Order: sequence, then structure tokens, then C-alpha cells
Amino acid sequence: MKTLAALIYPPQCMNCDVHIDADYGLCPTCWAQTDFIIDHPCERCGRPLMGLAQEGDLCDDCLITPHAWSKGRAVLQYAGVGRSLILSFKHGDRTDLAPVLGDWITKAAISLITPETLIVPVPLHWARLLRRRYNQSMLLSQRIAKKSCGQHICNLLTRTRRTKSLDGLSGIARRTIVENVMRVTPKHHGKIEGRPVLIIDDVMTTGATLDACAQACLSAGASRVDVAVLARVARER
Repeated sequence: MKTLAALIYPPQCMNCDVHIDADYGLCPTCWAQTDFIIDHPCERCGRPLMGLAQEGDLCDDCLITPHAWSKGRAVLQYAGVGRSLILSFKHGDRTDLAPVLGDWITKAAISLITPETLIVPVPLHWARLLRRRYNQSMLLSQRIAKKSCGQHICNLLTRTRRTKSLDGLSGIARRTIVENVMRVTPKHHGKIEGRPVLIIDDVMTTGATLDACAQACLSAGASRVDVAVLARVARER
């Protein structure tokens, strides 16, 4: 039997507000327009592979330009409804989406998480955090830690300087901008040594920011670093 609240405020699609049967789901139309990554994507960055991919395969970009982390997972492609959801979550104050989006990442990345794993978000510079009021990556990492056996440290990483937007820049330009911009917060140095780390972000484009985070963790003594993101930007042609 439906509760009075459900009768007054029936569940709506997370993307288009069409009435559906359960809270925080997608209507059939939006579900069909969400490009979830399935089968065997690139083991390093999560990008969908063309042809008959096998588990452990790498995409051309990861073969040419290795990353600092070991394995990567992504839930969906940054297009269509997936892009709309992320923009609403990131810039539209839809923090209520964090639990379900975090659960999606948890399902994709659960094989990378052990009781020893430190789950950490990509940090925002304090000035940008003050303006946005929340770090969307931290909301995701909190949920992932809650739904798994890993340990969450929200401020393991610190962004030492504010960088300009990376939108539209090449991989080389992005790497130049974020070079040496991440560091492990001094008070956490003792916690990271010898531990595996899983870095969480909302979107991966070239992986430059995640590389900077991974390098900082490895330099501080992490035994390995993996990454998990909500969405992977399609390769530019």
C-alpha cells in the first residue's frame, strides 16, 4: 500500500521528472538513452572497447600513454542522459542524487575494494569549494565507502593551487596544468603508506587529474592506486 507521502509526491524519474514506480530511478525512455558501460571495457580507464574485447584489454590511448594508476572503472559514457544527470548533480545542486550515483560506482568498482583500501575523492581547491559549496566527488566517495568495506578519508589529498578549467584542452595541456598540483595532506602520510587507494571522481576525460592524484599517493607510499568514476568521456575522433 502506498504511503500518503507517495500519493501526494509520487516518485519521479531522476532526469525528466516523469512519474515512475520507485524513488531515484529512470523512466524507460531515459534508461534507454543512458549509455551504461558493459561487457569488457578498457581495464585501465574504463572506456568502451571496439570489437571483441576481452577482460584485461587496454584501449589504444592507455597502450600509448600509460597511467599512474593500475585499474580503472567507469559506470557510463558522458553523453545523453548520463551527461544530464552529472551536470545536474555537479552544478545544479542535485546532491540528492549522490546515493544512487554512488551505488552505481560501487557496483562497478567493488572488485577493487578490500578492507585495507582507502577510498578518497579528487579534491577541489578551497576557493572553488567555497563557491560550489560541496565537492561532488566527496559525496560519491562517502557513499561508496558506506556501501563497501573500504575506509573513507575525505581530505587525504589536497589541491595546492587553483587551476583554470580544463574543459576543451588537450591531454598534454591538461597534464601541464595539473602537474604537481596534488599532494597527500601531511597529517595523513602515516595512514597511506603500504595501503591500496581507490580515487573517486565524477568524470574522466584524459585522466590527467586522476594521474596527478595517483602520483601523489604513490609518492607517499601507497601500495597501489586504482580509480573509479561515474562517467567516461568518449574518445575524440
